[in-house]
Amino acid sequence: MTAEAGKRFREAWIAGVSKHYPGEPKAGYVTPWDETPEWERKSAAAVYQLVADLIRMSEGAAGRLERVQKSQFVAACWTAQIYLRIENPKPSYVAPWEALPPWQQEVDADIFEAIEGFEISS
Repeated sequence: MTAEAGKRFREAWIAGVSKHYPGEPKAGYVTPWDETPEWERKSAAAVYQLVADLIRMSEGAAGRLERVQKSQFVAACWTAQIYLRIENPKPSYVAPWEALPPWQQEVDADIFEAIEGFEISS
């Protein structure tokens, strides 16, 4: 896991929030990489790597997943990181995909597609 991977994840998150969040997003949603807490940086890098691994191991076939499936994969990977790094997370931090707000579901799909773009162009 590299810091660059985490930074790319964070940039995709911020771009998605800017596009899909209704109204003015919370400051924490658009905090720049350099100001992001360490646990969140590690989580971002790990999720990037998991998505990249899926894309590579499927020889690109993961790109054929529906947007919902891409979003669900990112959300599940992120939730696993929350459980790893936060002893007693708030229920909203580990909510099932179906309970996430629509804007967040869209952002997660955008993140998958951004990682896919980075990996294909590499």
